[in-house]
Amino acid sequence: MRSKLIGSLMTVAMLCLAALFAPAAHADNPIVQTIYTADPAPLVYNGRVYLYTGHDEDNSTYFTMKEWRVYSSADMVNWTDHGSPLSLASFSWASANAWAGQTIYRNGKFYWYVPMTVRATGQMGIGVAVSTSPTGPFTDAIGHPLVSNGQIDPTVFVDDDGQAYLYWGNPDLWYVRLNADMTSYSGSPTKIPLTTAGFGTRTGDANRPTLFEEGPWVYKRNGLYYIVFAAKCCSEFIAYSTAPGPTGPWTYRGTIMPTQGSSFTNHPGVIDFNGGSYFFYHNGALPGGGGYTRSVAVEKFSYNSDGSIPTITMTTAGAPQNGTLDPYVRQEAETIAWSSGVETEPASEGGMNVGYIDNGDYIKVKGVAFGAGATSFSARVASAASGGKIELRLGGTSGTVAGTCTVPGTGGWQTWTTITCPVSGATGTQDLYLRFTGGSGSLFNVNWWQFSGAAGSSDAITNGNTENGTTGWRVFGSGTLSSNTSVVHGGSRSLAITGRTASWNGIAQDVTSRLTNGKTYTTNAWIRTQSGTPAARATLAVAAGGSTSYVSLTPATTVNSGGWTLLSGTAAVSWSGSLSSATLYVETDSGTDGYYLDDVSLR
Repeated sequence: MRSKLIGSLMTVAMLCLAALFAPAAHADNPIVQTIYTADPAPLVYNGRVYLYTGHDEDNSTYFTMKEWRVYSSADMVNWTDHGSPLSLASFSWASANAWAGQTIYRNGKFYWYVPMTVRATGQMGIGVAVSTSPTGPFTDAIGHPLVSNGQIDPTVFVDDDGQAYLYWGNPDLWYVRLNADMTSYSGSPTKIPLTTAGFGTRTGDANRPTLFEEGPWVYKRNGLYYIVFAAKCCSEFIAYSTAPGPTGPWTYRGTIMPTQGSSFTNHPGVIDFNGGSYFFYHNGALPGGGGYTRSVAVEKFSYNSDGSIPTITMTTAGAPQNGTLDPYVRQEAETIAWSSGVETEPASEGGMNVGYIDNGDYIKVKGVAFGAGATSFSARVASAASGGKIELRLGGTSGTVAGTCTVPGTGGWQTWTTITCPVSGATGTQDLYLRFTGGSGSLFNVNWWQFSGAAGSSDAITNGNTENGTTGWRVFGSGTLSSNTSVVHGGSRSLAITGRTASWNGIAQDVTSRLTNGKTYTTNAWIRTQSGTPAARATLAVAAGGSTSYVSLTPATTVNSGGWTLLSGTAAVSWSGSLSSATLYVETDSGTDGYYLDDVSLR
């Protein structure tokens, strides 16, 4: 039998959670339930929030942490698990303690600054890993610590003039000016004076007169520099200071989040995303949780008119949803608002899958926009046992059953097949619960799912998931189009193009008969280059009334070969006269590079 810990604890504790999270259907904090996560570091990139966390091992009685994890969301409630693209094993010089870090994007790359124990000295040092994708894989950028003075908790910030700063510390607060390569620095580490005027007054500890403890988070807003930090161990609260410049002088501004949450530590992360401000932290709210088994959570907040930060209280409701989820494009099974019992693991087809599923376990996906209604549901599943069933319930685990899919045994936990079942009653925007039923022990794994039907038929793209090979697709201009099975975003196939000779050459589809004049369309397309980091976009060539116009369906977005990037945008499409042709195509500003394309929609 496949074994699991957190899933079992979640199942045992559901009645307690229901009482704490009143009502349970609205509880979305903590935002990850499949493992214990800590030390959140959010990053906004290409219309998504990428969340970098530590991983507290099950049953920990100390800060036992061996790897870092990545999650992402487009709506702040449904979070996709991207697994662990960085661990202690990534650094040959490190021996233990994969503690709190932060990732930043610059010059087409992602730099992840993380503290670990240096094997040669036994003291903490800060390393830097690099990737061309926000989800990795990341590799050690320099082969040795960037800085090492025994202190922890790096935060990184790039000022408007392009100068980057790395801050870290406990019990002190240090900084260096990073060079443009983000992997070296100029000058020597400098200690920021910890004054009571700058960081508040601590009582009862003559060796530490200020409130600053650890976990700094530095950013700039409206010309004012903020440093948010964990204050006065133990138990910690979150406080902040501000300054007119990146190195001070700092002025203490007060408490953001009081001591609370069943963990004696806390760790902040602050971002703005899609018109809102969000505060990330951790607590011990999951079953079995505590000071060494923590969980990341998030709240939405608004700055006061003078730029000050209000007091923020931990909640079980979490942040409100920012948008909706489209069920008519492929969704990873590990995209979750709330779950009970399940865990995630690497999938043989790429990415992660949901596994360790027992009878009665479930996944909640919030704010699913079914529109006029779905008529069928498909899922990619595998089972080394006898399988089971997926119940599609609306509004709750006991809600209306919109459909039930039978999952067969496939002969292996990574031996995948696609199942489909009819659906009725799934209309409007509702929370979707995938409830799993069957016999004893682990039942099956799920890699991805997708609905089709009345609303799905409005998609102007044929074979958008590319599972039918090149059917419906062609080349716009020059190049060779093929169906690819080695590099995929979802499912088992993607499209590949080689031999392009101009920037506008690309994978294309004729959508003439499926467009409506004057309609606003939303485009989504996943792209990955075969080499290079060009800017890419989806464009619509509209020939009508004797002339051709070009509509930018998505903004230009930097893409890379290290991972998949979502091209997403909304644009109005209209024409005068008789429409003779309309072609969607994906182009890059480098006209000779090849790329892969998958999971395309135009609605």
